[in-house]
Amino acid sequence: MAKIDRKELILNGNMYKAITIISLPLMVNNFIQTLYNLADAIWVSKLGSVQFAATSFVWPVIFLFISLGIGISVAGASILSQLIGASEHDEANKYASQLIILSLIFSLFFALIGYGLSPHIIKLMGGTGDLAIYSNIYLKICFLGFPFVFFFYNFDSIMTAQGNTLIPTILSAISTLMNVILDPIFIFHFGMGVAGAAIATVISQALLALAGLIVLRKYSPIIQLSLKGFKFKKTMIKKILEVGLPASVGQSGAALGFIVLNSFIASYGTATLAAFAMVNRITSLIMQPPMGIGAGLTSIVGQNMGANQMDRVEEAFKKAVKLTLALSLVGAVLILWKDMETINIFMSSERDVEVINQGLSYLRQVAITIPLMGLFSIFQGLFQGSGHTKYSMAMEVGRLWFIRIPMIQIFKYSTNLGPEGIWIAMSSSNFLICVYGYMVYRSNKWQRRIIKAGH
Repeated sequence: MAKIDRKELILNGNMYKAITIISLPLMVNNFIQTLYNLADAIWVSKLGSVQFAATSFVWPVIFLFISLGIGISVAGASILSQLIGASEHDEANKYASQLIILSLIFSLFFALIGYGLSPHIIKLMGGTGDLAIYSNIYLKICFLGFPFVFFFYNFDSIMTAQGNTLIPTILSAISTLMNVILDPIFIFHFGMGVAGAAIATVISQALLALAGLIVLRKYSPIIQLSLKGFKFKKTMIKKILEVGLPASVGQSGAALGFIVLNSFIASYGTATLAAFAMVNRITSLIMQPPMGIGAGLTSIVGQNMGANQMDRVEEAFKKAVKLTLALSLVGAVLILWKDMETINIFMSSERDVEVINQGLSYLRQVAITIPLMGLFSIFQGLFQGSGHTKYSMAMEVGRLWFIRIPMIQIFKYSTNLGPEGIWIAMSSSNFLICVYGYMVYRSNKWQRRIIKAGH
């Protein structure tokens, strides 16, 4: 009953309440994932620096491969929320089945390809010696978990489309806790080392997928998954790929962009790279609430577009912007007010004066543009919820490849700014990409319905 009430809240209720109820679990989930990554890193780091480096080394590869899974889930959240808003529940059920099977096929294909090509991928990335050995062990096992990861992304999108972000968050929290408990058992008790860390992760992913399947079959009131008499529907597959592909390109393009970005920043020296990583960790924590609001906006926009309530879509967007700006400004003021104390949480001032000084310089610059980073998340939520993922893709890829990276190169070779040029490029890119997002918003091109009932 609660899920049907959420639909009522999204379509007719108080908008601030709707945004809060949908977004809050997503914020919590983001924090849980951040804490899990920290706990996971602590266990693996106890094995040694090479083992720890191996898990970090292969992460961009894993993220690149799962970008397609993320793309399909973005398509699912957008299409399903619009169908639910239009009360086309049977059509939504059919799309959900197509999503699950399509995702399963892709995930099995990537798992097999990735498992077989793992040593070659690591060699191509420049991994040698012990780093290559541990990276290969970790990466191969992680690839085996892809079907579970892809399934959970789709489960998450199906629940989010219905306005229920709480159940995926609860399941994710349980899975995270299980992983943290299993890590030391497999790593140390069974003496499996890096392989144990990967196995613990895959087991947690498998149990998470199983829990998601049970929820979809028994406790999901609007969309009940049924694969009985399943047949591929060409028009549905085409629509899923049409909406999902730009989202995948945006994700993978951003992942590749950050790899290239890091290599450019590393050319300035380890102090600059350390300062960059440290400040990004601080801002990522501050950005959790705006990112949650942006993700929550997807289902609110989708359902109201499905119900032809464009006034509600506009209201949701404007109120999400107000909430995000308020939260971002508070975060920015706190950072600027307690800049040295914030830096000292992550690094003692006695350890490396150069890193501290560069970190303070970057922190002060980026703090001013934190509200713009929040707006970036809101534009992403609006364009993905409306199904016009080509605009969210343009923002993700454009910010990195067409603004940040070229600006960093220009400043490096044409000015004497030094690391300051990186900080200026980072801040400027946030401003310029939000100008682009606002221009697209004002054009109203994103308002065109991507799906019609019965198609």
